[in-house]
Amino acid sequence: MFGLGVPELLIVLGVFILLFGGAKLPSLMRNMGRSVNEFKTGMEEKPLPRNIDKTDDESEDASSSKEKEVG
Repeated sequence: MFGLGVPELLIVLGVFILLFGGAKLPSLMRNMGRSVNEFKTGMEEKPLPRNIDKTDDESEDASSSKEKEVG
């Protein structure tokens, strides 16, 4: 997917150990896993709207008509 092989992953792991230290690494990975899990759960609960393909003109027209109604 990202083109990362075993050597690249070992280098990244080594950099993490140098930056954060061996003691903090397990808690950092645990928190990262929880964050990813929470993100996935949130995406399942609130899917993106299907009508993303609106043009900029349509969205500008809608915002200008709202301004006219308010003002």
